[in-house]
Amino acid sequence: MKQSERLARILIPVVIFAAFGTPLFIWMQTPLIHARMAENGGWSPEVLQAEAGKPLLLHLTSDDVTHGFAVGGMPVQSVDVLPGKVTDVTLTFSQPGTYTFYCTRWCGINHWRMRGTIEVTGTSADSPAVVIPPLYVNLGLDLDAPHNSPIIPTKRPSEELGQNNQISNLQIYQSTDIYRAHSPYETWQSLRANSSLSDHSDQQIWNMVAFIWRYETTPEDLAEGQKLYAQNCAACHGEAGGGNGVFSGELKAAGISAAQTMAGPPGMTMQGPADFTDPKRMLGASPALLQGKILRGGMGTGMPSWGPIFTQEQTWDLVAYLYSFQFEYR
Repeated sequence: MKQSERLARILIPVVIFAAFGTPLFIWMQTPLIHARMAENGGWSPEVLQAEAGKPLLLHLTSDDVTHGFAVGGMPVQSVDVLPGKVTDVTLTFSQPGTYTFYCTRWCGINHWRMRGTIEVTGTSADSPAVVIPPLYVNLGLDLDAPHNSPIIPTKRPSEELGQNNQISNLQIYQSTDIYRAHSPYETWQSLRANSSLSDHSDQQIWNMVAFIWRYETTPEDLAEGQKLYAQNCAACHGEAGGGNGVFSGELKAAGISAAQTMAGPPGMTMQGPADFTDPKRMLGASPALLQGKILRGGMGTGMPSWGPIFTQEQTWDLVAYLYSFQFEYR
């Protein structure tokens, strides 16, 4: 046998191992992440480590029902995690920091507790993101204070009728900053005090408010808000926003139990999901206040904090969609 042929026989297995063995070795070294219903432990492990700029390979499996996996604030589509099967996901983080991963499939009343964190170390060539306080913080809003509207319309306000009734000085209200900082009732109150609108009925003024609120969003934003609501909110708050989702009964039952064991005033016991079709509640709440509740979560309720999950744009899209339960949009 020639020396070159002998050398080739030695090198071929080495090349094959380098091509297939190394990735297999890396795959086997990656820990298997188990997903279980929150009552049985949630994610395990629930804290992962990664380095900025380097791919992170994850192996995911479910020990009970179908779960979903996604990472908050990242443009990565969620994937299903099936019982008895392994799903591979590769993530690359451009910035160091702490990221939240969560379950996207409603798997039980404590579904929202299925969260874990990925601690990303290292440096980045990009400039660090500037942290801006939420608007409700800058406005000094108390998210837990009552905010009911003292006056409500006789029927659902119409954006189309409001546009037909608008006057030239209505444009001063068509400002994103003004819209986000004021409740529909506060805007109605301001319009009602306008002497040039003295010949308009209260309902016509409400229609104008509906037009202003519709002006501050787009069909695309409303569609995104509706999608987020269906995926993350409808199971508790109901598809039509009435606070009667499939888990609402279990949350109310948990409230009765919590009332017997939880210290503090009755108002801090577990409450049922908010009813977004209630005009007193919604027309007295500003977009900044609703966004704050989404970001922080509901104190004394089963509502989780969505701040680590949604982007700023997504929170505003969701807020805009919530008002569609009050206003009639074309």
